[in-house]
Amino acid sequence: MNITDYILNEIKPLSLKIKVNEAKELFHNFPITHFPVIENSKLLGSFAEGDIHTIENKLEELVAHAHLLNSFFADEKATILELLKIFADNDTNIIPVLNEEKEYVGYYDLCDVLDVFSTSPFMIENSETLIIENNEKDYSISQIAQIIESNDAKVLGLYISERKNEIVQITTKIVTADINEIMHTFRRYDYKIISTHENDIYLEDLKNRSDYLQKYLEM
Repeated sequence: MNITDYILNEIKPLSLKIKVNEAKELFHNFPITHFPVIENSKLLGSFAEGDIHTIENKLEELVAHAHLLNSFFADEKATILELLKIFADNDTNIIPVLNEEKEYVGYYDLCDVLDVFSTSPFMIENSETLIIENNEKDYSISQIAQIIESNDAKVLGLYISERKNEIVQITTKIVTADINEIMHTFRRYDYKIISTHENDIYLEDLKNRSDYLQKYLEM
């Protein structure tokens, strides 16, 4: 599915010539966090709802508050992951979209982008989510894929979900009939399993040994 099919034009951008009270009314009528501001088809930036509501003089034109404009946008070739990052970085639910000539062509709505992402094979395919951990200098994406595929499984996708103190966690989505064999192989390569899984043979074995030791100590 082409993400550009979701570029919208239902909400018209603002002009710096309109008054503050008009902008406040528009924010009241539309459930968006930012309003793009356009001049001669060029994006000047976006006003945040919170900033507009702090302006006391309602009869001033927005041009007097151009310093409050936020500068963020996406181009038409942006991927879903790039869009999600822009949404998160700018705490917004709307992203202005520019074409190759840097002209405003519309906007993306957060709900639409999330819907597209949530219906992708990565999200809806029947699969296992496995989170593994290793030292940053020791892990390898190619090795991770090789371990998974050597156990007759398929990689739907993977990404680094956390990095801290030279330790990385990698979240993987795997199509497999036996997650235990994959986890066993990862452990042999010194990867730590972070996610929990039913019938984890390794953990069951550790628990049984712990229970046996506890009974022995109580004898």
